[in-house]
Amino acid sequence: MKKIGIIGGGQLARMMCLEAKKMGFYVVVLDPTPKSPAGQIADEEIVADFFDSNKIEELVRKVDVTTVDLENVDVETLKKLCLEGCEVHPSPFVLEIVRDKFLQKEFLRSKNIPVVEYKPVLDLREDAKSFGFPVVQKLRRGGYDGRGVFVLKSEKDLEEALKGETYLEKFARIKKELAVMVARNKKGDIACYPVVEMYFDEKRNICQIVIAPARINERLSKLAQDIAVSVVEAFEGVGIFGIEMFLDEADELFVNEVAPRPHNSGHYTIEACVTSQFEQHLRAIMNLPLGSTKLLSPAVMVNILGEEGHRGKPVVKGLEEALAIEGLSFHFYGKKETRPYRKMGHITVLDEDVEKALQKAMKAKEILKILSGEVSTCQR
Repeated sequence: MKKIGIIGGGQLARMMCLEAKKMGFYVVVLDPTPKSPAGQIADEEIVADFFDSNKIEELVRKVDVTTVDLENVDVETLKKLCLEGCEVHPSPFVLEIVRDKFLQKEFLRSKNIPVVEYKPVLDLREDAKSFGFPVVQKLRRGGYDGRGVFVLKSEKDLEEALKGETYLEKFARIKKELAVMVARNKKGDIACYPVVEMYFDEKRNICQIVIAPARINERLSKLAQDIAVSVVEAFEGVGIFGIEMFLDEADELFVNEVAPRPHNSGHYTIEACVTSQFEQHLRAIMNLPLGSTKLLSPAVMVNILGEEGHRGKPVVKGLEEALAIEGLSFHFYGKKETRPYRKMGHITVLDEDVEKALQKAMKAKEILKILSGEVSTCQR
C-alpha cells in the first residue's frame, strides 16, 4: 500500500484524506493540533509544528510521497530531503517562491505572465504617493483568508498600514475575480478545470461564494485557462494549483495569486466535476493518469464561516432546513472550535441553471449558521 504524507491537517488535508482512503492509500498527517480535521481521518497523525525539522523528516522518510495543505512550512528541511531523493510535491523550491508573494510576482513577471503593477515597500509614504491612492498593500508572507491585505484609500490610512515586509500593488478596477484549477503530473500531463467566479466577504476579504462556470464569454474563459496552464508549466509544478485572477473593466486578465495545492475555489469539483480537485491532486503527485475535469452541472459553493460573537465548541444551526434544498451538499470540517469568520465548512448547490443554483445557495447561506455555546463578551 502506497503511503502519502501531508504537512498540514486543516480542511484541505481532510478532504485529501477522504479521497486518499477511497483510493486505498495510507495517510500520515503532520499538524500541531491533536485530532486536527485531517488527523481525525488519517491513518497516523504526527503532532508537531510545521517548522519542526526532526518531525518533518520523520514524516517524509516514512511515506512514499509528501504533499502540503499550506505553503508556510519548513522548506529548508524539505529541500534537503528532496536533494537526497525523497519525493515532495509541490517542490519545496516552488513553495519557497510562492509563499513570498513579492517573489511570486517577480517570478510570474519574468515568465511574461500578466500581473498588476507592483513594487516593494522601501518608504511607504513615498511609494504609496508614487502609485497614487487608492493603492493595495500586501504582506510578503503569512497572509491568508483576508489577512495581510490592506487598501490604502488616502494618506490618512498610512497610520493603519500593515507592519512587516510588504509590497504595493496598483489598485485594479476589478469587474470580476476569477480562478482556475490546473493539475500537472510528473509526466507533464495537464488537466485544466472550468473558470469560476469568486465573491468575497467585504468585511474580512474572505472568499465566500464561488460560481461555476464563470459568467464570462468563451474568449475570456479560454484565455484565463491558457494563462493558468502557463503558470503551472512555468513552475514545472506537480499537483494541483489554484490560479486566482482579476478581470478588469477593460476585459484584461491579471494573475493575482497562486496556490500550489487544492484551493477554496475548487471545492465545487467534489460534486460538480467527474474528478474532484482532491482526487486530481493525488493522481498528480502519485504520477497517475489525470482524471476528467468535465463539469457535470453548474454549481455554487458557499463557505460557512463562524458567526460574529461566537467562540467555542461549534453548533450547527439550520442544517435540517438547508438539506431540504434540492441539490445541496453540506461539508463540515470537524474543527473543535469556532471563531468569528473562521472557515468551518461549505455547501455546494447543483442546478442545471446557474442562477437558480445561486438563489438556492444564498437561501442556504442565510439558514446555516455556525454558533457556539458561548458568546464573546466583547461582541454581545
